[in-house]
Amino acid sequence: MKTLNEIKELSNLMIQHVAVDGGLGVLFKAGKSFATVVWSNGGGWEHVSISPFKRSYTPTWDEMCKLKDMFFYGDETVVQYHPAKNEYVNNLPNCLHLWRPINEKMPAPPSIFVGVKHGQSLEEVKAAIKDACEN
Repeated sequence: MKTLNEIKELSNLMIQHVAVDGGLGVLFKAGKSFATVVWSNGGGWEHVSISPFKRSYTPTWDEMCKLKDMFFYGDETVVQYHPAKNEYVNNLPNCLHLWRPINEKMPAPPSIFVGVKHGQSLEEVKAAIKDACEN
């Protein structure tokens, strides 16, 4: 997760409160207040949540990618969890979360299992599939 000084430099985030393990701010989109953002790094997890002011609106994939880029470095993997039903929590409608464990590497499937990267040749695709299936 980025440092507090890096987060303070975000032009579209107005920080309202900072604590020892994170903070709270208002995210702006197209010059208008758009959502509340909460970030933290306690209990072994880094976390960012976004709660749009318009409660009927859920952030898009692209908006979540931008949020990830705002708070995490490009080489960090974060996830949105879909827990077991008995673990569901929904305190705010359409609030989404990004999570990353602090002390362990986030497991991820090989990218070839998701799809072909832009510009990959057929030979590179075959090699990636072979490599992924052998590991």
